[in-house]
Amino acid sequence: MKNLNPKIAFFGTSLFSVIVLEKLKEAGFIPTCIITAPDRPKGRKLVMTPTEVKVWADKNSIPTLTPEKLDDTFCDGLRSTECDLFIVASYGKIIPQRALDIPKYKTLNVHPSLLPLLRGATPLETAILEDRRETGVSIMLMDAQMDHGPLVAQEKIHIANWPPSAEALGRLLGTIGGILLSKNITPWIAGDIKTVDQDHTKATFTKKILKEDGLIDLSGDHRSNYLKFHAYKGWPTSYFFVESDGKKLRVIITDADFVDNTFIIKKVIPEARKEILYSDFLKK
Repeated sequence: MKNLNPKIAFFGTSLFSVIVLEKLKEAGFIPTCIITAPDRPKGRKLVMTPTEVKVWADKNSIPTLTPEKLDDTFCDGLRSTECDLFIVASYGKIIPQRALDIPKYKTLNVHPSLLPLLRGATPLETAILEDRRETGVSIMLMDAQMDHGPLVAQEKIHIANWPPSAEALGRLLGTIGGILLSKNITPWIAGDIKTVDQDHTKATFTKKILKEDGLIDLSGDHRSNYLKFHAYKGWPTSYFFVESDGKKLRVIITDADFVDNTFIIKKVIPEARKEILYSDFLKK
């Protein structure tokens, strides 16, 4: 008889991953071990900081692995956990096929888009930038190609209060994805789910976000500027430059609205200053 309460290894790094973990925990699926990215320097003082998933794992007394490379040594360590199922949600590294094939029930991935749309590392930000009010979550059987494997389950939603920030969209889709995954783990292990191949001819791809992507062209398209402001709220933020005393200064936009097809900046943080009303900034 199949064990319907599998030992799970979870791969994740971001807030989205944490929300999926919370929903798994609520459903009684607590991972045996968690794989996440190593601590990284953060902030102006470059303090070594654990990932949000590492913080969650420590809080829940779950052992973690933080490999720099997913090499043979790492794979040997994974085998020693004797986990039956791997789950991946916003991990941030390409997992080799030799690792994906280790568990008896293979590796499932939670991806915050309606695959094959928005494959890649930035589906949340890209959905906002592309004004996709209809989006959703996909559970897929992972293979070595990026977001390419067959679908196990998918849930579509239409977001009325649009656009959200990338963080807010991640929280929503993480919740939906965690619940959807939890509902499908038992039937997946029981062999009651038949996967459906993605239509690869319809695949679209997201790109890595760079700091310079946050630059706003104030004379550009107003709707695009508003979507960019929401997509990049956390990082890299939206900003523009002004000339002051012969110097080029960055001005970060912290609050904005979209009224009558017009992008309206409400608050900003000028470089090396505190947040002020944009109207006051224009008076300087």
